[in-house]
Amino acid sequence: MEKKYILGLAAVMTFTLFVFLGVAISDSLKTPAAKTKSMEATVMWVENDQVTVQDQNHIIYTFAINGVQADVGSNIQIEYTGSLNKNQNIQDGKVVSYQTSPVSVDEYGISTDWLDHGIFSNYYTLAGKKLKELTLDQKIAQLLLVRYPGTSAVEALKKYQFGGYVFFEKDFTGKLPEEVQGMMAELQDSVKVPILTAVDEEGGKVVRISSNPKLATEKFKSSKELYTSGGFDAIRQDTINKSNLLHNLGINLNLAPVVDVSTNSSDYMYDRAFGQGTDLTSTYAKTVIEASKGLGVSYTMKHFPGYGNNADTHVSGTTDTRTYDEILANDLPPFKAGIDAGGEAILVSHNTVNSIDASNPASLSPSVHNVLRNELGFTGIIMTDDLAMGAVSSIDNAVIKALLAGNDIIMVTDYEGAFNSIKKAVEDGSIDENLIEKNAFRILAWKYAKGLMYENQK
Repeated sequence: MEKKYILGLAAVMTFTLFVFLGVAISDSLKTPAAKTKSMEATVMWVENDQVTVQDQNHIIYTFAINGVQADVGSNIQIEYTGSLNKNQNIQDGKVVSYQTSPVSVDEYGISTDWLDHGIFSNYYTLAGKKLKELTLDQKIAQLLLVRYPGTSAVEALKKYQFGGYVFFEKDFTGKLPEEVQGMMAELQDSVKVPILTAVDEEGGKVVRISSNPKLATEKFKSSKELYTSGGFDAIRQDTINKSNLLHNLGINLNLAPVVDVSTNSSDYMYDRAFGQGTDLTSTYAKTVIEASKGLGVSYTMKHFPGYGNNADTHVSGTTDTRTYDEILANDLPPFKAGIDAGGEAILVSHNTVNSIDASNPASLSPSVHNVLRNELGFTGIIMTDDLAMGAVSSIDNAVIKALLAGNDIIMVTDYEGAFNSIKKAVEDGSIDENLIEKNAFRILAWKYAKGLMYENQK
């Protein structure tokens, strides 16, 4: 009897085990496989089983793909699992498959991947036609905003055909207005494509033009002084006065305003900043950009994504340890206000912002540029601060990294080194000419929009 009981119990337990396993197996079969997603993009860089791409929204991603075979500059369709994170250096999602194809062009020879509804889109056809007239060397040179080299400036410009020169106080010392006008005219006569002529005429501590009493009756006041004495009306009138003076001298780009939020007098950037909180700094940005329109001078908001309380990047690297939520709430709104007002250009700092990309200075970070393009919807010109500054000067291949990060214009002092490194990268296939052309295309469209390219007035 006891033996039968034990055998019966064993049978029941065995049956129960089979039922449990059957249910478990059935449930596992019902579990859906990871969902596959798809994206279309352009290949920017291929190296060490990694491919860096830029999608149609200008967002840059890097995927790990063993044995990846893709031509730089080609279109790529990627099937992947998981989620994309534009603030991550290499995506966690697994690439299931990918397929490449040649880039398609429209009737004017413009890559269809470049076309959007951006701020300069009315001039895309003109820019595309002009681009076809340029050599590779001239396309590369359009990407360079070069520190004015003094007596060799005309010779260098004739040889390289740079996108522009940036001038400093010493370049105007002792000169009369007609001498500056003659200098600018000689430079413009030396190029096939009109150049950007840029200065940092912020007012207050940084004045390149008005430091010379022969060019201005007095130095332009800082934004703090103007706001204290006359509020935003004074800011607006100062922008008009400044633009008229610069335009009359042949300057067409002001590397201002500083829209960094700084209210602490111990901050490095405080003396150059507006000195008010986020809301008032946003109004300041909007006021300057709106007041500048139609006066022949473009303005450049800086230093994205907000300088915070960081140290001087002219000297060495500096790390921003604030959370992304803090930056999002406090530092990005002024840039967004300026963008919404029609801001054409933004300069990116060399600060390393840990909450966005702890591995790269902002100027060399795709993640930082993704925030600017995607979160803020900016379709204008992105430029670096000068790559000769201490924070980035010792970084290998900084010029190439700046291009791959998403900058349109690279500000440099060593123009020969910058030009040669880009040319070599194109020739050895590290960077496709398509990337150079895309940046040059946007810069040309900007120059048409600025009224520099007189074909659009015929």
